[in-house]
Amino acid sequence: MALEKITSVSGRGVHVPGADIDTDRIIPARFMKCVTFDGLGEYAFYDVRFNPDTGEKTEHPLNDPRFDDATILLAGVNFGCGSSREHAPQSLSKYGFKAVIAESFAEIFFGNSTTLGMPCVTVGTDAIAALKAAVESDPATEITIDLEKKEVRSSAGHQFPCELPESARDALIAGRWDPIQELLDNGDRIQTTAEALPYV
Repeated sequence: MALEKITSVSGRGVHVPGADIDTDRIIPARFMKCVTFDGLGEYAFYDVRFNPDTGEKTEHPLNDPRFDDATILLAGVNFGCGSSREHAPQSLSKYGFKAVIAESFAEIFFGNSTTLGMPCVTVGTDAIAALKAAVESDPATEITIDLEKKEVRSSAGHQFPCELPESARDALIAGRWDPIQELLDNGDRIQTTAEALPYV
């Protein structure tokens, strides 16, 4: 099964405020007992989306019905820091996010997101502020991440350069972002190579 070539991602955005949002805040550890990643989406940001005493919803942006259709997450500095749990990007993906735009990312979170085909690109502080203002003024604002041009645009007229490591960008654009799927797709070639090795 050939992987999708991800050259751009478009969708509505939602801004989650705060710097150094770690993986435990993205997906609390007690929800990581699952055998598969299915169902993790409902627990994304759980401890800040719900009052721990009453269970009632808080005023977290993901609880705002205006952003129910958001598929692009806007964040601040050092997003995804903390433990290296791959459940964090999995929970965001299962929630429905297709990409993350932030000022910077923790390296392991970034890598785990790339292998899900979920681009993570960085822009400057002013760009995040402008995109936040746009989506909060009009939640229907469309945001596009153009990986080929390394550019973020919005239907509100914004246009910002964005960055991501060239290796990740190439993997996404070429459809080689999931190394496990690549191995599965090339089983015959792997077997042929193995049979040609004198020590196998």
